[in-house]
Amino acid sequence: MAHERRLTTDRDFEDAMQREAPIRVFQDDHIVDSGGIIIRFNEQHIIIQSGVSDLAYHERAKCEFFAMKKR
Repeated sequence: MAHERRLTTDRDFEDAMQREAPIRVFQDDHIVDSGGIIIRFNEQHIIIQSGVSDLAYHERAKCEFFAMKKR
């Protein structure tokens, strides 16, 4: 099982973004994104990049975010 830390505050998201921690995103108890890194966030959205041109915008209020340990 992966070691995960739940992200809830701006400070949590800032820390995960600076560490380039892989992120796992859940919505309605389902994984909707995994392995990308946070490149930006605001009060409404968390923007995760998984590849060069692969960006995902997740609504902060509708999702749960977890930082995973790097392998």
